Amino acid sequence: MNGSNNGTTDGPTRRDALKYGGAIAAGTALAGCSELVGQSENGDDRSGDGSYSVTMAPMGEVSFDSPPERIFTRLTHHAGMAFALGRGNDVNAMHAPEYYDRLWNQFTERLPGVTLDWTGLYSSWDPSKEKLYDLDSDVHLADPASVNALDSKDASDVEEIRDTVAPWFGNKFSDRHDEPPAEWADRYEYYTLWEMFEKVAAVFREEERYEALAEIHANLLETIEANLPPRRERPTAVLAGMSDIDSMYAYTLDTPGFLTAHVRPLSPIGVLGDDISSGDVIDMETLLEADPDVIFSLGGLHPETDMAGIRSSLRDHAVGQRLSAVENERVYPQGARYQGPILNLFQLEMTAKQLYPDVFGEWPTYTEGPYPAIPDDEQLFDRQAVAEIITGDR
Repeated sequence: MNGSNNGTTDGPTRRDALKYGGAIAAGTALAGCSELVGQSENGDDRSGDGSYSVTMAPMGEVSFDSPPERIFTRLTHHAGMAFALGRGNDVNAMHAPEYYDRLWNQFTERLPGVTLDWTGLYSSWDPSKEKLYDLDSDVHLADPASVNALDSKDASDVEEIRDTVAPWFGNKFSDRHDEPPAEWADRYEYYTLWEMFEKVAAVFREEERYEALAEIHANLLETIEANLPPRRERPTAVLAGMSDIDSMYAYTLDTPGFLTAHVRPLSPIGVLGDDISSGDVIDMETLLEADPDVIFSLGGLHPETDMAGIRSSLRDHAVGQRLSAVENERVYPQGARYQGPILNLFQLEMTAKQLYPDVFGEWPTYTEGPYPAIPDDEQLFDRQAVAEIITGDR
């Protein structure tokens, strides 16, 4: 790794300057705000024989004899939690493993000594019952309600796997506070990303790693909250999937849930009309009507995404070239919405710089390659500290 990632500097860093400059405001802004600090009771209940249980909706109380070793996942927020706890390479299944392996490794490049390999894993969006038996996992980090919602699975299938292979432990519908299937509604609760991570950490008996990462996360949010410009100075923004700029999937920025956990704390002003729901397809004329100051390109950090090509296509488009974000060169890449804790840290920093460069430091012009090498004194969190927590060296 080059010198920009060693976590040391002789002078004050940007996060130091921001932290001390806004300490009083931060104390006021964060008082009692559990969503920002991500603190909750993890529901860990230990018995004298070494077994223990962890409680989370919709499963309720789940018992373990020992920390799981073989880890099944479906969605990447759960796989990302295993990764954050140093267990990323113990994951045996996930949705679109080749795609997400390449995306996650855009970020691990900036974490000294951290490695991750999800290539060749079973793609588990709709796992067959036979494959679940074959994988013989010690835990299924997946929401049984969302598995039950698949056409291929009924409640008896979910219960059979729980009772004969390994327990389910996951929560999906906290992504944007969607309604779970009716038969699960009375036992469902919504969690923030970091509340859920705390409970997953308890499953693996990795509470200390969780606490260390949660402190870094809380400090980052404190820095952001203390230095946010007033609303009148905040840019308008739209998040969209831009593989086809004439038919874009658009996402609202203030939707509750962990899909916006890297954007919502920064309070950009959403400009999509009330008639547009998150995930709707819009055309260029609709985007021009909103005319955001900033356009976030979802998945723009993936190595298969051509950010230079997207910007060029917008400049060459008869309507797109009239967009304020295009005229002012404020079309930026984003990573993943189903983010785990580590991507959440990077994406909070990235989005802060993209929205407020005068406050949090400029985001480098990005066309390709891994997450940019931000100079040490411009980083909003300590890469070396995060890497050492993941590897167990801290």
